[in-house]
Amino acid sequence: MVAGTVLLFLLLIVGGLVAGYLLVGIPPANSAAKAQSNVYLYSDGSELARDGDVNRENVPLSHVPRTVQRAVLAAEDRDFYSESAVDPAAMVRAAWNTVTGKGKQSGSTITQQYVKNYYLGQEQTLTRKAKEFFIAIKLDREVSKDKILQGYLNTSYYGRNAYGIQAAAQAYYSKNSDKLTTAEGAYLAALLNAPSAYDITAHPENKPRAVARWNYVLDGMVKKKWLSRAERAAMTFPSLGKAKASAGLSGQRGYLVEAVKDYLTDHGILDENTLRSGGYRITTTIDRKRQNALVRAVNTQLMDKLSDSRKVDRYVRAGGASIAPGTGRVVALYGGIDYARQYVNGATRHDYQVGSTFKPLVFAAAVQNNSTTQDGTPITPNTVYDGTNKRMTVSHGHPTGFAPANEDDRSYGPITVTEATDKSVNSVYAQMGIDVGPDTVKNTAIALGIPARTPSLASSRGAVSLGTATPSVLDMTQVYATLARHGSQRPYTLVDSVTKGGEDVELPERERTTAISRAAADTTTQILQSVVDGGTAQAAQAAGRPAAGKTGTAEDDKAAWFAGYTPELATVVAVLGQNPDTAAQEPLYGAAGQPRLNGGDFPAQIWADYTAAALNGRPVRTFDLRLEPGAEQSTSPTPSGGAGQSPSGTASPTAGPSGTGSPTNTTAPPGTGTPTGPTGAPTPPTFPTGGPPAPTVGFPTIGANPDDLAAYPGD
Repeated sequence: MVAGTVLLFLLLIVGGLVAGYLLVGIPPANSAAKAQSNVYLYSDGSELARDGDVNRENVPLSHVPRTVQRAVLAAEDRDFYSESAVDPAAMVRAAWNTVTGKGKQSGSTITQQYVKNYYLGQEQTLTRKAKEFFIAIKLDREVSKDKILQGYLNTSYYGRNAYGIQAAAQAYYSKNSDKLTTAEGAYLAALLNAPSAYDITAHPENKPRAVARWNYVLDGMVKKKWLSRAERAAMTFPSLGKAKASAGLSGQRGYLVEAVKDYLTDHGILDENTLRSGGYRITTTIDRKRQNALVRAVNTQLMDKLSDSRKVDRYVRAGGASIAPGTGRVVALYGGIDYARQYVNGATRHDYQVGSTFKPLVFAAAVQNNSTTQDGTPITPNTVYDGTNKRMTVSHGHPTGFAPANEDDRSYGPITVTEATDKSVNSVYAQMGIDVGPDTVKNTAIALGIPARTPSLASSRGAVSLGTATPSVLDMTQVYATLARHGSQRPYTLVDSVTKGGEDVELPERERTTAISRAAADTTTQILQSVVDGGTAQAAQAAGRPAAGKTGTAEDDKAAWFAGYTPELATVVAVLGQNPDTAAQEPLYGAAGQPRLNGGDFPAQIWADYTAAALNGRPVRTFDLRLEPGAEQSTSPTPSGGAGQSPSGTASPTAGPSGTGSPTNTTAPPGTGTPTGPTGAPTPPTFPTGGPPAPTVGFPTIGANPDDLAAYPGD
């Protein structure tokens, strides 16, 4: 009986295989191989762009160097020429790894991948997998291995809208496929695994993983004896040439489409293969009028002032993003002067320091965590620090070795946190970052909206407090939108809806979380209003709206930032320096005829121009603030002790309920300051003072437009 059962089972399997082979024929090319377009729409339903013009040029296998062919085999299927069309063992192993949580894997051979790309679709179903199995076997019997490899190379997707090896060679290296070197071919082969994860031009932060994958490909060639160890050792990771974009995505359209694509794939809404199969109708959150207003502001306030006669003006790039805090919708995005000329999106790249726009995050962390100075005094807007240039920071009475310079090497002596924020005093915020704690600063930054993977976000000293991290313009806009929303975090979105064939694609929920308390957020807003009213960002007053914001300048003036918000709109603008020939970051000294650029110049002017246009015709709103106890406005104290000395004093703010309306604050009068020693002494200065309660701020009426739903609870 057992023998009979086993025999019957085997006969059924064999019969199924025979029937499958006979019944499943080789179909014509699928829709993905011929590709239909995706349609991208503005939020009002008008057309933004189509990406249906597939960038593909088929080439014979003879136009692909043998080493490049072998690089692809090393990456995807090293036994392609010797194995059968399918590898059942690899398929079972991949399925097992996927089921057991070791990651979604594919056991497909190159033949199977070609069948999927050219004859079938990208859907992950058992029916499609079964068809792929039989078609691959039949194709392997009827078509040569060279023809299959040629078809695979011509149908595979390499990112940057490049389909096929020839389009990829042009997109990444501006050359034909027959001119590719082994090292370049290995990089293109690496892209086949996941183009968006290994493209280091659009996403410089991907370089470590791209290099690792590139090494994997070359090491595989050595193992197969397709490449000698000496040749392998002599190879260096290839630099990428200027990227080329489809003419149909010129201007701002390409930046917007690529940002939306990244959003869809990064959030698991659609994968790259599914998206490139086409047929999707994607309504974005981009407001056409505001988008045009942002482009006009950049052009009139910056680009029109550049001159071909100044070499440094060739380095000028810009990025901008604008979010409606009440909804988290990205309403405008500026990526560069033209996607066809400057491929990298200035709004989403993660490789420029944000400078002093990071300082408000340090202060917000201090208030949120009830942080104190080294002598135990609570940190408030009125706390006094020593603003002496290059003052040594201390931790628990010990010098840290970190003594940053202030801009222009200026010393300020005793200075309140509010005034230090107005003037962007590095020595104050370096010490504050140590007082709060680098890990606390990092965790608060992540809670406010900066991605945890952001380079240089962690620091053992106070450097991160001065803006050494490199979040994108869009990331920083989310942070400031969270502040505008009184500390309530709602992840931004670039997509309102996605449909295909009349059916809606489900979008993920964007859950609201409390990043920081309302008191912490509103107290931060208060000191950022002071920056606009009388600090480094006075140019932002041209918007004609109550505003809060912070300027920032990267090291060596390679970038200048302004991050600001009104109650209903948060916008960040960055001017970036990049050599168009080498892609290296460059200082912007002398750009647009200015001795140097800082956030209070072009970025703040662009922000004001855009904000005025974006909110034109809408009622002027003021901030509704509920401050932390001890945060009420006061005049700057004048303690004894000069600029080179640290004042001392004690104060005892009376605690009130945090975030529950305008608290009553009673601050003990400051004691008589006593100099503690020269600059760099172990005890950092603190000297909080009291002051009159802040004036009551009106609560505006909220309109029905979703963009008008400013950052208020319950909107």
